[in-house]
Amino acid sequence: MNAAFPPHDPGHVPVMLAEVMEYLTPHDGGRYVDGTFGGGGYARAILASGNCQLWGIDRDPAAIARGQALAPAFPDGHGASRLHLLHGGFADMAGLLADEGITKVDGIVLDLGVSSYQIDEAERGFSFRMDGPLDMRMADTGPTAADVVNTLPEDELADIIYHYGEERLSRRVARAIVAARAEAPLRRTAQLADVVRSVVRPDRSGIDPATRTFQGLRIHVNDELGQISRVLEQAPRLLAPGGRLVVVSFHSLEDRLVKQAMSRAAGRLPAPSRHDPRAMTARAQPTDFTLLTGRPIRPGEEETRRNPRARSARLRAMECIAPSSIPASETAE
Repeated sequence: MNAAFPPHDPGHVPVMLAEVMEYLTPHDGGRYVDGTFGGGGYARAILASGNCQLWGIDRDPAAIARGQALAPAFPDGHGASRLHLLHGGFADMAGLLADEGITKVDGIVLDLGVSSYQIDEAERGFSFRMDGPLDMRMADTGPTAADVVNTLPEDELADIIYHYGEERLSRRVARAIVAARAEAPLRRTAQLADVVRSVVRPDRSGIDPATRTFQGLRIHVNDELGQISRVLEQAPRLLAPGGRLVVVSFHSLEDRLVKQAMSRAAGRLPAPSRHDPRAMTARAQPTDFTLLTGRPIRPGEEETRRNPRARSARLRAMECIAPSSIPASETAE
């Protein structure tokens, strides 16, 4: 990609931007979707690469406000902007686009990580690096992380921390949370982090002991894996022939969902066991999609040195090679 990328907000560093642009290959006249608009890093680069249109989706009202401020920088020559903002979760992508009269697009990008704006704003409660209210909501509705840690039974808390945070000491952490909240409600990120650190010791990885518990609670509060599963069902069916889906994930739970969804779309499901009766009738099925990445693409050393948040990123991509046999409108139901 030879087009120069416009300067981005120094508070937001888009992860693997060059790789995203390489696989997305935006072109003049194309229609693109940034399903996780966030700070607009990808959107800026896509819109600057050619005379194309982009729909930015985000459930965070603050992200939509940032996009509205950015929109005038990309006029369409007819008094409007080439950047269109849609407030909602990306799990509702097909419906949001259908409301705009859009049923097929030439590319979709998803950055499944938490926005740096959300992490860096203490009042959002995503990070234990700065004390703030224990919130963690990407939108402005629904139960907060404080509601979760102060009301759920111990076994449910342990399951959330184990399955979503991949914390092997989840039961110990849940027990400590329940004991702490019996003394006083946990309302602040620093309170919760201290409780976790009291029972989970640092290891050689250098990762703060509270990291996995915070990840698990954030995923639960925002139904992140459910949202990802739903958008991965819809996104391939929204692609026009030649259209591409590019997804950047940040931990194994996300990447597993992406890998499985793309493998299904490309017809690369594991063959049944020879002892399974289905193996007698199994046949290769034609597919409308092809994988562009056999293995996940990882950021380079220079990027991880400049932006440590990129170190766990993984990029996967696929392309639509024929009209989808399933109408995109079906995914909006």
